[in-house]
Amino acid sequence: MSTNNSFFSNIKSDIPSSIVVFFVALPLCLGIALASGAPLFSGLIAGIVGGIVVGGLSGSQIGVSGPAAGLAAIVLTAITTLGGFENFLLAVVLGGAIQIIFGILKAGVIGYYFPSSVIKGMLTGIGIIIILKQIPHFFGYDADPEGDFAFSQVDGHNTFSELGYMLENINMGSTLIAIVGLSILLLWDKVLSKKGKIFKIIQGPLVAVLLGILYYIFFGNSADLGISAEHLVQVPVPTDFNSFLGQFSLPNFAGITKPAIWITAFTIALVASLETLLCVEATDKLDPEKRVTPTNRELLAQGTGNMLSGLIGGLPITQVIVRSSANIQSGGKTKASAIIHGMLLLVSVVLIPGILNMIPLSVLAAILLIVGFKLAKPGLFKTMYKLGWKQFLPFIVTVLGIIFTDLLMGIGLGLLVGIVVILMKSYQNSHFLNIQDKSNGKSKFKMTLAEEVTFFNKGAILKELDALPENSYLELDVRQTRYLDFDIIEILEIFSEKAANRNIDIKLISERGIVENPPSYIEFFNLRPKLEDVRKSNS
Repeated sequence: MSTNNSFFSNIKSDIPSSIVVFFVALPLCLGIALASGAPLFSGLIAGIVGGIVVGGLSGSQIGVSGPAAGLAAIVLTAITTLGGFENFLLAVVLGGAIQIIFGILKAGVIGYYFPSSVIKGMLTGIGIIIILKQIPHFFGYDADPEGDFAFSQVDGHNTFSELGYMLENINMGSTLIAIVGLSILLLWDKVLSKKGKIFKIIQGPLVAVLLGILYYIFFGNSADLGISAEHLVQVPVPTDFNSFLGQFSLPNFAGITKPAIWITAFTIALVASLETLLCVEATDKLDPEKRVTPTNRELLAQGTGNMLSGLIGGLPITQVIVRSSANIQSGGKTKASAIIHGMLLLVSVVLIPGILNMIPLSVLAAILLIVGFKLAKPGLFKTMYKLGWKQFLPFIVTVLGIIFTDLLMGIGLGLLVGIVVILMKSYQNSHFLNIQDKSNGKSKFKMTLAEEVTFFNKGAILKELDALPENSYLELDVRQTRYLDFDIIEILEIFSEKAANRNIDIKLISERGIVENPPSYIEFFNLRPKLEDVRKSNS
């Protein structure tokens, strides 16, 4: 039975899940802004717009949007090269407009062309990178900002060297409350959630965060077990309404004629759209209801969100797998969860920023560790391996690529390997050749061509034809072939001359009839120009 998707239909599930997504999104919004070299508040703006605006316009029921780690490097470079944050905001606005054009042109179909093995590798790779990146924060080492998911980090280290430096800088207070928080999360997930409805309505992450705040209140100043300010959430705290409004920035529309701004805008639109479409494909696979997100509508929603975010001083927005998977894992059913999480971000940064700044980052790291583990379950490696190397190789390359480079590079490497695998199988499966018998002293061979035969298959077919012995008989069956590339017909045309010299007889069988030793394959398949004309045009 499908889930009713109206806003209030599953509010009992959506509110608890929105709280979990809020706690996951809060440090990532701030961390991505820090890693991007942008004002911290710009990350919160993107999170709020991504939740409320994009969540409302999107056709996805479980996807959650916000500032994307995959764009952090682009943002960091653009702010410097474009001559200021206001010029960059103009690029965000224009990028959003370009995304809307993508949606109108129905470019959302691109997301369907990524192999399932690459999508699964993306989910697993992100899960592993979340775990590796959150371990230092779990132990109170916060040198690298939350949301920096690239291998080469903003703090000058990499994902693995950071773990070594962490061992020399463990904060006992952060570690202690993180262990308590993780224990609560596991207890809630494995035991208490099955004991009664109250434990489903009140989520474990909320309890863990509240305990983290209480721990800071009672032990924050302790010499041994205290948690200093750099290990806490750091939301900007305005002193009055004017200072709050001062955190918003407007784009510099005077720079609209600068080519560099347009180049950055197109880059943002392209990368944000690709990351969104990949996330949509992944979240649809994770969705228990197996609903299908309308991708063109998603591009329109994301473009609208980016235009608004840029207009009021926010970072670029995409649909994000970390937030989306947290939403799914917490039982989110409809888009109400994404919208409410955006409202929670808005209300909390306006009304209670001081309370938010009492939350230890190590507790939020514990929440993200659970999210990462559920994305990267060890059993998936075994499952993918059993499916064979054609599935496992693109999967593992995607995983390793994400870990050792970044999200988009890892996906690109996995896709490249997937294409190579497809080409190899296409090379192998273009035809079937077997020896039938001998008659009149001639060996009889039968070659049956596949339904589609392209220039990728040239090598395999040419190898088989050249291996035919002299004084043999070839039966070439193309009855099942619906598409025969000119390159293959050209090979057959050239081979017919070789066959005559080697005393090889050819019988061509097609839906149009049977022809013995056809004088011209190009004529037979009604292709123009003739081979001689092609050769003349190439000379």
